[in-house]
Amino acid sequence: MLKRYCLPCSLLLLLLSACPLWAQSVEWPPVAREAKPYTRWWWLGSAVDEANLTASLEAYAKKGIGGVEITPIYGVKGNDSSNIPFLSPRWMEVYTHVTHEAKRLDMEVDMNTGTGWPFGGPQIGMDEAASKIVFRRYTLPADTGAKFLLPMQGKNLLPMRLMAFGKNAEKKKVDVTGKVSADGTLLWATPQGEWELVAVFGGKTMQRVKRAAPGGEGLVMDHFSKAATVKYLKRFDDAFAQSSAPSPGAFFNDSYEVYGADWTSDLLTEFSRRRGYKLEDYLLVFLGEDGSADDHAHVVSDYRETLGELLLENFTATWTNWAHRHGSITRSQAHGSPGNLIDLYAAVDIPECESFGISDFGIKGLRKDSLRKENDSDISMLKYASSAAHVSGKKLTSSETLTWLSEHFRTSLSQCKPDIDLMLVAGVNHLLFHGTPYSPKEAAWPGWLFYASVNISPTNTIWRDADAMCSYIARAQSFLQYGQPDNDFLVYLPIYDIWYGNRKNHYAAFSIHDMQERAPDFIGAVTSIIGSGYDVDYISDRLIKTAKVEGGLLKTQGGSTYKAIVLPSVKIIPPATLKALMRLAQDGATVIFVGQYPSNVPGLQNREENLKSLSRLLKSLPAADFGGVNVAAFGKGKIATGANYPQTLADCGVSGEAIRTELGAHLIRRANESGHHYFIANLQAKDVDAWASLAVDATSAMLYDPMTGKLGKGKLRRSNGKAEVYLQLRSGESVILKTFKNADVEAAPWPYYREQPLAIEIAGGWQLQFVESEPAIDGVFDVGSLKPWTDLNVPDATVNMGTARYTATFDLPPIEADGWILDLGDVRESARVTVNGQQVATLWAVPYRAAVGHALKAGRNTVEIEVTGTPANRIADYDRRGVKWRIFNEINFVNIWYRPTTFGHWQPMPSGLLGTVKLIPVNFLPM
Repeated sequence: MLKRYCLPCSLLLLLLSACPLWAQSVEWPPVAREAKPYTRWWWLGSAVDEANLTASLEAYAKKGIGGVEITPIYGVKGNDSSNIPFLSPRWMEVYTHVTHEAKRLDMEVDMNTGTGWPFGGPQIGMDEAASKIVFRRYTLPADTGAKFLLPMQGKNLLPMRLMAFGKNAEKKKVDVTGKVSADGTLLWATPQGEWELVAVFGGKTMQRVKRAAPGGEGLVMDHFSKAATVKYLKRFDDAFAQSSAPSPGAFFNDSYEVYGADWTSDLLTEFSRRRGYKLEDYLLVFLGEDGSADDHAHVVSDYRETLGELLLENFTATWTNWAHRHGSITRSQAHGSPGNLIDLYAAVDIPECESFGISDFGIKGLRKDSLRKENDSDISMLKYASSAAHVSGKKLTSSETLTWLSEHFRTSLSQCKPDIDLMLVAGVNHLLFHGTPYSPKEAAWPGWLFYASVNISPTNTIWRDADAMCSYIARAQSFLQYGQPDNDFLVYLPIYDIWYGNRKNHYAAFSIHDMQERAPDFIGAVTSIIGSGYDVDYISDRLIKTAKVEGGLLKTQGGSTYKAIVLPSVKIIPPATLKALMRLAQDGATVIFVGQYPSNVPGLQNREENLKSLSRLLKSLPAADFGGVNVAAFGKGKIATGANYPQTLADCGVSGEAIRTELGAHLIRRANESGHHYFIANLQAKDVDAWASLAVDATSAMLYDPMTGKLGKGKLRRSNGKAEVYLQLRSGESVILKTFKNADVEAAPWPYYREQPLAIEIAGGWQLQFVESEPAIDGVFDVGSLKPWTDLNVPDATVNMGTARYTATFDLPPIEADGWILDLGDVRESARVTVNGQQVATLWAVPYRAAVGHALKAGRNTVEIEVTGTPANRIADYDRRGVKWRIFNEINFVNIWYRPTTFGHWQPMPSGLLGTVKLIPVNFLPM
């Protein structure tokens, strides 16, 4: 058994996931270590020491972080003497210290399999370096004779093939590679007519590791070469063999950012072996200068498929098998790769997706920063990783989270929550921050920083209340890590359509930044299906062939079950895949074609024969209705055809979730032994206060608040043969719903409420005092009515960072109420609330509201609100005064658009309480 799943808390988690007794419980699941958020731990120059490492880990553990992933990067200016070369004996010593301290603190340690990204370093020579294909073309006149000197251009070019193509009607092609002498002279008696020579050279991209740490500098490796992968990993074998250091919980691989690498030394041989013909014979077709456009697209598709297979087998699988031999597992980001993302993600132990930028859901009261980067990762992109995990049976899906939501120093915890929730509804259940730079205590503020992240660390003011955010994530993930995935449909990933349709060049990588361009039709299909109330996982040709049918449901090799598989207007499909789908239908599955039946096959080799095979298969399918809907029996199962997703899927007898379609909330559903559980996020501008029918049957239901840990029995009724649950969610809020199919559980009721029409404003008598401030601001300020502390008539109030306590006393009016809600209004940016000396809540995200009835008393009451702002005003003042805090050896220090910048032009950002604070009396609703 591999290391991460051998740990006691992980073993407990896996036992819980299969335990019927736990599934009957109404309590929160225990929070295993993996349920807590992890963080990418940037080691600048690896200039670390044991004392600061211990102090850092203790601080992280105290805030609720469950693990760290060590990623060394470039160092700090003037600090070269403290840098520790990667994998040196001293580096292995400090790494070992971290593993021991983490074990003491019940934390996990993961490790990047390199420094910076992508994989590469000093062990990579020219033979193992990332390679590119280079074409050179020459025209041979008819009177060339027997000799022609080939002009050689470019460094590091290794001739691989020289092909001669006749320009006459016969269009002969001759491989003349063996007729080139050492000095580059072609010794070939040119046949009659004009000929064109196409030379194929294997070149080198010369890309070096980005953001490399000391000891990790060097060329990027050839990810298509097994020999290069083995040589690259040997350096790790040697370092661990010469050290007592334990292997990490997981070895990590960052997103595929190997630029321009489209070649490996044996590509032509592998292409011929895999595709059944020689690419060199079709170089002019490959380049789009001969043959039909259809031929060109098929040859390019064959080339892309070959690259994808080499990447999967020679890098991903080789690296994962190597990690297993070390007793570790792998966590990997496949996006950016030139291959089938589902297969690449499925080949690792923990698939990891990535967000990049901030999402805008129109949530009420959420500060919208003018300096922000819109999120490139919509839910259709995020689901590649979780789909692979679900289909292949991996328990965890991780995410690189909070990568550059807004400009540095300006991001609040509240702005983080919508993107955290988006990750969770996309299937992530093992979230990692991106991230936490190691910064020694002696470093002057703002400390050591990484340029492309929300800084989740003690050097950022938002750290003060980050424990509340970490607790929220841990509670949510404790539910999302138990049970089984329960998405409705598999959706076939039409990789050949995507490859065929992208003809701008021969290379096509699937990065998060251009998927809308690469696969607009597929994204549209996924969006339509989810908008119709369903949830989906994607599946590849490779994994379809391992699926089977049990009880009328599709069951993938990982054990997840689905009601049907959808082919989203697929044009190109291998006959073997269609045959496998027909077999599944004959065995009892439902196979749904929307828009059309496939009409083409991939690949140039045996194309006519494969088209005939496809035609024979299509003739055995039921008559289609792509103007309406037709659901026809096929063996023990069904074949459905239709014009659109909502009607076609509904006519297949699958119910969507009204929580999506009617209430507008986002959700993910999982199955457990006694029913189901949902994570529901109200990522929209409107509040929810309504009944919603469920797509699953239920006798009773529990609701859980991941913000507070509170729980209660929900209201459930039956209407039109369906279970309905009552939900109350304000814009931006989230809740966990657990349903019980047969049991009517007993628990205290969930506090549904109605607000009374009259709210009490705590309008005057406010005092303000700084709890923490840099620069220090002393004294107590009688501010009367509420205002941000940046409006104080104090010079440093517009340039400080810290926490201010707002205090007011008030008389509680004699109003009959079952409870009271304290609404803080516009908070910049998080708040700890104390009522009559009792801390009642840490409010870190909109809506800034807390139930406070239990802390109130008749007569006189005191409320204290400690508000923490961002450090934006402080860093802007630093830049205006010329403080030298940009001390980093690389990319020092760019804005969200990767341009050098300063922040001195920023206007002061309001900090504190900006609106009104209200007490709202509420009456609880009967069950």
